[in-house]
Order: sequence, then structure tokens, then C-alpha cells
Amino acid sequence: MSGKLGSTASGSFTIVGTPIGNLGDLSARAQAALSAADVIYCEDTRITGKLCNHFGIKTPCRAYHEHNAEALRPRILEALEAGQNLALVSDAGMPLISDPGYKLVQAVIAEGLEPQVVPGPTAATTALVLAGLPSDRFMFAGFLPPKSGARRKALAELAQVPGSLIFYEGPSRLAAMLADAAEALGDRPAAVSRELTKLYEETRRGHLSTLAQHYQEQGAPKGEIVVLIGPPFDDPGPSEENLDAMLRRALAENSLKDAVAYVTNVSGTKKKLVYERALKIKDENR
Repeated sequence: MSGKLGSTASGSFTIVGTPIGNLGDLSARAQAALSAADVIYCEDTRITGKLCNHFGIKTPCRAYHEHNAEALRPRILEALEAGQNLALVSDAGMPLISDPGYKLVQAVIAEGLEPQVVPGPTAATTALVLAGLPSDRFMFAGFLPPKSGARRKALAELAQVPGSLIFYEGPSRLAAMLADAAEALGDRPAAVSRELTKLYEETRRGHLSTLAQHYQEQGAPKGEIVVLIGPPFDDPGPSEENLDAMLRRALAENSLKDAVAYVTNVSGTKKKLVYERALKIKDENR
């Protein structure tokens, strides 16, 4: 290469978030960015091609994935230096979240060009806000190892993380993963979300052992799955503000008794404190 990127002759590199299920979640800004690019780099050209066709985006798509990344990165940098405007997407959600795009972003930054980002949906945080678990502190841990022994070891290493844990998991391993988590972490409050933003979206909440038993009996569910696990039991729990927000959502659709029971279960907070906060909220709304 003849020199560093970043001069006025260099192109642009834009990371674009795409829908995780519902095509209506592709923002107008994302559509404009994809339309303006000279090339869209993606994990699977068939998947991104369908998205582009739906919105009438004519930009050519080229595959960038773990199998060709090493060979393709220098060519992408050369294209940027030549003045091309490039976009990077994943099959669904925000690029770099459980995909190989971060090495490309590192390479672009190292060459002196500042990437741009057009934010979009992410399954991890979408599931987190649906779970009703403490969300003031959380850790995204991606996929766990497929074998039980390695999975339990990985979970044990996360046991003292002072916040909620977020994992992606495959349907066939879900029941075993939940059972291993109960053993490694204790029977914490948890939630399983699947098919997020799609027609059959579902979030099931309960303790790890209860959820493990459900999926063991019912069999593997369909769809993309996110598992949320609450923080350690000795964690101080959600802040007063987060606890009140959880209660307001629960009280909007449930009786006082049911709302208190639900929030006590998912937050790990003492029932007496939850009940006192619930009464205060009810009084404020009179």
C-alpha cells in the first residue's frame, strides 16, 4: 500500500446495524448508508441480498466471514485508500457482536481512518430489557462451549461477575446449558428469549432449574435464543430506580400481589422491600 488512510482521497467505512428479525427495524439512516456505499461486506450475501432487495438497495454485496477474512482485509483497505465507500453488516443485528468484523475495524483504525457507525438492533440488549432482570450492570458472554465440562468451567469463571449475564445459545443445547448454569452459578433468576422482534417472539422467565426442566420436558425450542441470568445472590441487586421501573411495568398488567411476586423472583430482592416499593408506587398513582 502506498500510504496511510485518512487523506481526503480515502473512502469511508461504515458499520451498519440491521434487523434481528423484523425488517421494519432497518432505520432510514441505515437504508441511506447502504444505498450510498460502493460495496456492502456481509457474512452471507444471500441473507443481505434479501434485505437489500426488500428495500430496493442496489449496492453489490460481497462476503466477509471467518473463512476469507485474512485474505480479504488487505483488499478492503486498498479499496478504501482508492476512495471507495464501504459498509459492513452482519446477518442480523450489530456487526462485531459474535462475528469476525472486529479485526477488520481494528485494521481500518490502524490505517488512520475513523469508522462510522449507524446503530441498529442487538439481540443481547433487546432480550435484557425484556427479561426484567437487573440491567444497571451486565456482561455479554456470547456462546458457551458446547460440551458440558468446558461449559461448566466457563460458567464458574463468570460466577462472581456483579451483574446480569447474557449468552447466545443453540436450541438443541438449551436445556443442558440451563442445568449446567444452575449447578455452576446457583439457582438464579433467569430468562430465555427467542425469535425476538418476529411473529412468535417469546420470553420465558423463572429460576434456572425451572427453565431447564421446562425445556428438557418440552424439547428444543425453535429460533434464535438469548439466555439471561441474574447476578450473584450476594449482589446488592438492582438500584432503587431500576426496581421501581420493574414494578411499574409489572403493576401495569398485574395485581399488586402478582407484581410483587414476579419482581421478587426476577430481581432477587427481598420480598419485604419489593412490597414496600410497590405500595409507594401505588400511592403515588392515586
